[in-house]
Amino acid sequence: MLLVLLLALGIPLTINLQRRAAAELETQALIQAQGIAALIEERDLDDPQRLDQIADETAPQVSGRVLVVDADGVLLADSSGPASLGALYSTPGRPEIRSALDGAPTSDIRDSADLGHDIMATAVPIQEAGVVLGAVRITKNVQQVNDHVRNITLGLTAVGVAGLGAGLLLAFGLAGSLSRPLSRLAESAKRLGSGDLTTRAGSIRGAREIEDLGRSFDEMAGRLERSAQAQREFVANASHQLRTPLTAMKLRLEGAIAESHEPAVRERLEAADREVDRLSEIVDRLLVMARQIEEGASSRVDVGEAVTRARDRWDERARSLDSTLLSSGEGGTARADPTDLDQILDNLLDNAIAYAPGEITIGSALADGAVVVAVQDHGPGIPTADLVQVTERFYRGAGSPSGGSGLGLAIARQLAEKWGGSLEVSSTEGDGTRVEVRLQQAP
Repeated sequence: MLLVLLLALGIPLTINLQRRAAAELETQALIQAQGIAALIEERDLDDPQRLDQIADETAPQVSGRVLVVDADGVLLADSSGPASLGALYSTPGRPEIRSALDGAPTSDIRDSADLGHDIMATAVPIQEAGVVLGAVRITKNVQQVNDHVRNITLGLTAVGVAGLGAGLLLAFGLAGSLSRPLSRLAESAKRLGSGDLTTRAGSIRGAREIEDLGRSFDEMAGRLERSAQAQREFVANASHQLRTPLTAMKLRLEGAIAESHEPAVRERLEAADREVDRLSEIVDRLLVMARQIEEGASSRVDVGEAVTRARDRWDERARSLDSTLLSSGEGGTARADPTDLDQILDNLLDNAIAYAPGEITIGSALADGAVVVAVQDHGPGIPTADLVQVTERFYRGAGSPSGGSGLGLAIARQLAEKWGGSLEVSSTEGDGTRVEVRLQQAP
């Protein structure tokens, strides 16, 4: 911006300076030529010696060439020498002489083919009693004007460069004083975003708006920390309190199973007992997760081991519902919490076993710097119209079986995005569904 301002001011100033210098030179030349013309009287036009004297004496004063022509434009005197005396000088190439003989003083800057540079040609009439007797013409090399303008332009350029340098130094200084508190805020925000809820920007000095922003940031961080702490305490307390009724429920179910003699009732009681076991496992994982959060959860997980654990957890349930669990792939280490990945796989396998019984494959691979975990089934698939909404919370398609909550895929997607990953669902009706989770590869 500063450079644009300097150019916007400097270029018009230089142009105006050049025009003004040329106008001053023209005015000066007209005055000088009129002064010479005033020295010449009618009788002097018949005295070549007198005209030569005037031309020779005034040429150094005007710093140029002086010549005198008669009313017909014939050269009578020339300060540069008598070589051209008697020649006709009122020619189309010298329009200023023609104008002066018509009574109009004229000054013009033009290129001289003979001299090879620009000249200023000025001609004024020699008059007596209103009659034009001849003309005086002086020519000057305008290089001196160009040199003068160039020197001033260089001076202005030097001043502009100095001003630009000073402005840049001042701008860097101001930018540094403004950016330091903002950089500090940005670093605090980065730590907060990475999960360090105890981070605070502290006292920030700067503009009033920046100080207000720093205080607002610390207040927001405090509210987030209190909210997260309350959530952790709720998860831990709720999980702990659920253990007692679940244990009592399992004992009663086991007692009922032992006393039951009807096969149908016994089968239902055993199914309920398995569901209680699943619920107990979820509660146990919630307790582990709460403890890990308090202690600082791991951010690395062996995907191959997670796949094996998931297959072992769900193998019995899969067989009971006529499904077969297979695992394949090379695994890898991903940037995620092991409990989060276990919960992702539990949600995906629960959906696959419930809605697409048959062969289900849990695959893992490394691709483009990411660790990919995918669950592939061969069930009826998901209608194309439902694919764009299937990962939204509480969304259930029109043909979905009863009993689900519509939260499994939504929770899996949120857990994947929590660690900078993603979840994608692809399906072809009648040819199964593939749910692919991509996580960042751990360094």
